[in-house]
Amino acid sequence: MRLLAGWLCLSLASVWLARRMWTLRSPLTRSLYMNMTSGLGWAGGGRRRQEEPPVVCVQQRETLRITPGCLCTQLYHSFVSSVFSQFMSRTSINGLLGRGSMFVFSPDQFQRLLKINPDWKTHRLLDLGAGDGEVTKIMSPHFEEIYATELSETMIWQLQKKKYRVLGKNEWQNTGFQYGIISCLNLLDRCDQPLTLLKDIRSVLEPTRGRVILALVLPFHSNVENIDGKWDKPSETLEIKG
Repeated sequence: MRLLAGWLCLSLASVWLARRMWTLRSPLTRSLYMNMTSGLGWAGGGRRRQEEPPVVCVQQRETLRITPGCLCTQLYHSFVSSVFSQFMSRTSINGLLGRGSMFVFSPDQFQRLLKINPDWKTHRLLDLGAGDGEVTKIMSPHFEEIYATELSETMIWQLQKKKYRVLGKNEWQNTGFQYGIISCLNLLDRCDQPLTLLKDIRSVLEPTRGRVILALVLPFHSNVENIDGKWDKPSETLEIKG
């Protein structure tokens, strides 16, 4: 307990000092301050890959506000991440803490992407690698049945809390029915067999009206996150150049 209390006091003092230095309007102190706060988690999370932005980018104006409650929460998240990262993946830690969501598109942007109106509805959605389900929630009003896949147990827990039906890694291809929309957002660079995944998507997509919503993190780098947080190269190579 003494060690934790000392660590919290040191972190609080460091952020307070950096914030005071901010008033000097020095580019160096501003850079140090932003690096410090991003290390504590204020830079935001992500869907599938928290450290990189999605392909679909939307400009947003956000104000960083530091309050005692916010600061304590972020310090707690930082402490938990440091401890659990020894045996859990970053995705699972984010699922446990209820963070790690990434903005991909708004409801209006989703409708414009598919050229549909707000009342449009079809039968089935499959969201592959759905994370915590926040992007799934944007799409869900347009579907009667919503299915999702996810490998992280804590993210599965988040999906089940939202009442989505979670299918297993080798289950969604063998349900016996097809999907009107399949989303694969920032997943191809995180899976072990991207070529097989694309073939399986085609096999279960409605052949005439079905659509695939695909997003990639660029520049494209393939790495597979293991359950213990370590990264490996995928067994299949997806060649993307330029």
